[in-house]
Parts: sequence; structure tokens; C-alpha cells
Amino acid sequence: LSLYSSPARETKYVENPQTELEEGVSRLRHAMEPYTAWWQVELTGSSKVKVDSSLCSDFFSEGYEFLQKPPAGFYPRLGVIGFAGIIGLFLARGSKIKKLVYPASLIGIATSMYYPQQAVAIAKVAGTQLYDWSLQGYIAVESLWKDT
Repeated sequence: LSLYSSPARETKYVENPQTELEEGVSRLRHAMEPYTAWWQVELTGSSKVKVDSSLCSDFFSEGYEFLQKPPAGFYPRLGVIGFAGIIGLFLARGSKIKKLVYPASLIGIATSMYYPQQAVAIAKVAGTQLYDWSLQGYIAVESLWKDT
């Protein structure tokens, strides 16, 4: 119980007036409503994504079997790789870019320690892709430079 009496408050709800943008969007939505309703009825009723269930079941059953009978040392390796990602998140305080770069790079380093052949193959493919992209960028900048 309160020791002090509080005065009765007179409150009124005042709705904010709509801006021109909100009114325009509202009019557009009301004008497009029959078409969007038709679109939803036509497309959701007839064109459902059909996935071959045998492919999905094979993929998931293989993954399940792999996790039931993993190769020797799989879970400790997975733990070290995951821990490297957590350390990366811990070290990446501050910037959002650091939060993307540090965990990914530490996970990549930890994974490459355990799977060096796969890391070399991925590095070769990534290197050629980066070279191709940089060459395309150079050509684009050069063409812009020559046009002016």
C-alpha cells in the first residue's frame, strides 16, 4: 500500500499523423491488394518446390551414419576447430569486420592443421579465383580510365 496518495492522471491517446510517405505506401498497398492476393493463391497453390526425397534421405542418412561411426580422432579435431572459432570471437571484440575475419581465419588455420591436403586444394582454387577477380577488376578500371 502506498503511503502517499497519487493524483488521478488524465491521459489521452494521441495518434501521430501519417506522413506523406506512409499515406503513399498505404494507398499503393490497397491498390495492389487484389493482385497480390491473386499472386498468392495462384503460386502457392500450384507451384510448390518439389524435392526428390530419395536424394535428401541419402544425404542425411550418410551424414547420420558418418556421425555414428566417425573416423578416429574426428570429435577431438572438431572440438579444437570449434574452440579456435570461439577464441576468434573472443579476440574480435569491437569491430564487426573483426568478428567476421578473426573466427574465420582461426577456424581456417585450425582446419588446415588437421586436413593439409584439402587446405592446399582449397587454397589453389581460391588463389585462382582471386586472381581472376582482380584481373577482371583491373580490366574494368582500365576501361573506365580509357573512356574518360
